[in-house]
Amino acid sequence: MHWSMNTLPMPPYVELGVHSLSGLLWTVVLLFLWHCYRMGSDLPIPGHAHAGKLKSGSRRSIMSRGGSCAGTKCSARSKLSRSDQITPFISMESEEDEDQGQGYLTPVLSHALFPAQASAEAKKLYAALQEYAKRYSWVGMGRIHKGLREQVRLNDHSAIQKPHLFFLPDVPSVPFFPRDAHRHDIEVLEANYAVILAEFKTVYQRGIDPKSGWTCLGPKGQAVFSLYNAGVCVAGNCRSCPCTYRTLLSLRTFISSNSLGSAGFWLLGPGATLGSSYGPTNTRLRCHLGLQTPPSCELVVGGEPQCWSEGHCLLVDDSFLHTVSHKGLPDAGPRVILSVDLWHPNVAAAERQALDFMFSPDL
Repeated sequence: MHWSMNTLPMPPYVELGVHSLSGLLWTVVLLFLWHCYRMGSDLPIPGHAHAGKLKSGSRRSIMSRGGSCAGTKCSARSKLSRSDQITPFISMESEEDEDQGQGYLTPVLSHALFPAQASAEAKKLYAALQEYAKRYSWVGMGRIHKGLREQVRLNDHSAIQKPHLFFLPDVPSVPFFPRDAHRHDIEVLEANYAVILAEFKTVYQRGIDPKSGWTCLGPKGQAVFSLYNAGVCVAGNCRSCPCTYRTLLSLRTFISSNSLGSAGFWLLGPGATLGSSYGPTNTRLRCHLGLQTPPSCELVVGGEPQCWSEGHCLLVDDSFLHTVSHKGLPDAGPRVILSVDLWHPNVAAAERQALDFMFSPDL
């Protein structure tokens, strides 16, 4: 049977045909153009920045005009927070960047400026961070920027953890870390315990003398034989301990490129005690490989005591308040450890790269 189209119930828009579809398309185009117009009209006009999005230069210009304006002309000033009106700040943007409105620090400094009361060392680190961000990117630098700002308040408070140089916020910290935090590096060090101990005995038998590469730190047998000192390889000492040097290079997280990292043999004679102190930063962990550990030697970190064991490693966060003591008999011999600075496991790769730049031994 042949069916005619006239016998089928068709909706009205099908009968209209091409004219209806054309009208629908024009309607969509007009709506899109209207949307683009509205979006463009919402862009900020120079001199009329939205609340909460003022540039650092705008804040300073408003505050600097405080003595010459009055009444309704100062309504913009009243929108600033109380802390912005009282606390002095400095900015490290150039005037040229501010005039052009293209300062590369604007995304970070628009919400929290760098405190003017910061120490000279903190300002130096902040300038280094700016230079790093200018060369590379601000991506991933939020915690470092926050840490530099908060270092001023940290130095003014008594706490069980208070690194005196740089504190990275929002990093999980405990006085002693489990082996799993750096399992690979710990296993490498412990596997080479015998050869490391043999090389130590060789340099120790030459005598503790500055001409032999030793640095004496105290009257009671406190001395260090540095392989890396503040991120710089001590070439002569490394040549005396080639296997230990190669072991250090095989570690995945050894800090060898900035002044926060060191490695070497540390001696502590009987009767010696190192008073309470804080390490420079919480971005590293100190790994202690016990080489010679007489009885009555103790390490107290953050109020938690621990003892070394020969051939085994301890992972220590020395940014906590810590003391070291050797209360053994005079004939017990020195306590000897290989101390190696490793990155904190919660410091991201981008942050490690930035810290290498900020704490470069060449700066």
